[in-house]
Amino acid sequence: MPAQWTADLIGEMHLKGITAKQLAAHVGWHEKYLSSVMNGHREPKHAEQTLRNALNELIALKEAAN
Repeated sequence: MPAQWTADLIGEMHLKGITAKQLAAHVGWHEKYLSSVMNGHREPKHAEQTLRNALNELIALKEAAN
């Protein structure tokens, strides 16, 4: 079962218009690996912090471009 933080992250991605493909590319992961992490099939160390930081960076980049 996926952790609660993954649902929160997906919700934030949706609200800010960030795709899983963009997030995966930003952290240097394959899209399928990101999907496995987000669906609770893999639990790499520091995944939550890594993905939250990457999402915040992508949001900042998107807002700076607007």
